[in-house]
Amino acid sequence: MQKQDVTIYDVAREAKVSMATVSRVVNGNNNVRKETRERVLKVIKELNYQPNAVAQGLASKRTTTVGLIVPDLTNLYFAELSKGIDDIATLYKYNIILSSVENKLLKENEVIQNLLNKQVDGVIYMADRLSDDAAEAFDRTKTPVVLAGTIDGRDRFASVNIDYQKSDTEALQLLLEKGAKKLALVLGDKDAAINKENRILAYKNFVKQHGLTEHIFDSVYTYEDGYELYQKIASYGIDGVLVTKNLPTAGLLNACLDDGKKVPDDLQLITSSETDISQVVRPGLTNIKQPLYDIGAVAMRLLTKLMSDEPLDEKHIVLPYELIEKGSTK
Repeated sequence: MQKQDVTIYDVAREAKVSMATVSRVVNGNNNVRKETRERVLKVIKELNYQPNAVAQGLASKRTTTVGLIVPDLTNLYFAELSKGIDDIATLYKYNIILSSVENKLLKENEVIQNLLNKQVDGVIYMADRLSDDAAEAFDRTKTPVVLAGTIDGRDRFASVNIDYQKSDTEALQLLLEKGAKKLALVLGDKDAAINKENRILAYKNFVKQHGLTEHIFDSVYTYEDGYELYQKIASYGIDGVLVTKNLPTAGLLNACLDDGKKVPDDLQLITSSETDISQVVRPGLTNIKQPLYDIGAVAMRLLTKLMSDEPLDEKHIVLPYELIEKGSTK
């Protein structure tokens, strides 16, 4: 029998015990008779059995693993969220299986199904948008799901976020108070609930209330996207921009400087999250400081409750934010 073929079933059969007994031996549980323990350990050695998290959890139907789904492994925003998740997962003795949906060769529902096939006890989903594929894949399983920094427009899953409408309105108000006359909103996926039902709504309400013209630019994700967008921003005479992502904000900033203009004198910028990028560029970026670590940590704690069938005090948790003024606004 090859090593990779050996399962807890094989050990139990050879040792003539239940899988629960094998699991107790593997996990160091003392509630096993000495002779039984020795017999099981002997079989484990003979078969060269390598217990893993899934095998250890078979008897209890738990694997002590959680799945973490991110859209981009290099994105610092999601890296910060992941730190909080990992710390709480470690505290509750869960291992994390990381999956990325940036692989264009696989459909998102395939990525999710591959993860669910690993029998994870729960999933934290952190992509910008909860796609129909993802929602359908989650709906087909009993596995608990928590969204971190993501909103479900149909209210199917628990979530942890900030108040995006309130934070964006506050950012736009700051630009107005600092003398900006033409305000733009720059975002990624305009159809994502976090944008469509929150940021775009907040922006439209704000400009209407103040008698301003709408300038919304979407599908802006990368540094290059932001850099290329600058000429269009400049051609409209826009002098205040709220950007939902850090990399495009840095692109706009550098394109403005390369054009011989000044930030914040000619163009004021606010980004909707604080990561290392917002801190290392010069001038520093005024930002909506989201508690990214806390969002991840609270999401993981929420998931532990769902996995243990504990009652939830709140299904949708909204954490506080700060508007941090730096050099990109006057």
